[in-house]
Amino acid sequence: MGHTCPWWFGCFLVNPIRRLAQRPSRILGPFVRPGMTVVEPGCGMGYFTLELARLVGPAGRVVAVDLQERMLAGLRSRAGASGLADRIETRLATPETLGISDLVGRVDLVLAFYVVHEIRDQSGFFAQVRDALTPDGTLLVVEPPLHVSGVAFEASLACAGNARLQVVSRPRIGANRAVVLVNPTA
Repeated sequence: MGHTCPWWFGCFLVNPIRRLAQRPSRILGPFVRPGMTVVEPGCGMGYFTLELARLVGPAGRVVAVDLQERMLAGLRSRAGASGLADRIETRLATPETLGISDLVGRVDLVLAFYVVHEIRDQSGFFAQVRDALTPDGTLLVVEPPLHVSGVAFEASLACAGNARLQVVSRPRIGANRAVVLVNPTA
């Protein structure tokens, strides 16, 4: 854990061929509604971000967070070319913080796609996510099965549980390890 995907790999992650295995509209559709506020940690160059922006619509907002400015620059370029830049806010994270403390209790959905295994302090990550989520807000975690063993995935879920996030389902998203967690109403 703690490995960061290099910025230059971002171009491969937004390759249209990826849609054969991971169609963003199909994956995100059940979780996103117009007007939502969504946070996407580890957004890279925006493979899922652009679809999130389409799904939240003009009244919604996507906060895309990454550790690397080059990833965010690539995302901003793609968002501008797609006409979605006004719905997407980019934020540069640090290894210690997502930089979303101003969003406490205001986030409807957090999408953590192929990112939790790269985070050194998973307990801190899940605590920040919990704080940002509305009561009954949702966290969708999807991890790659070749990088993340079942044991490692369950260890991540234990960290989420320690942050008082509750597992509500384990959707089938290809061969990936996936879970939906909620911030239960106090």
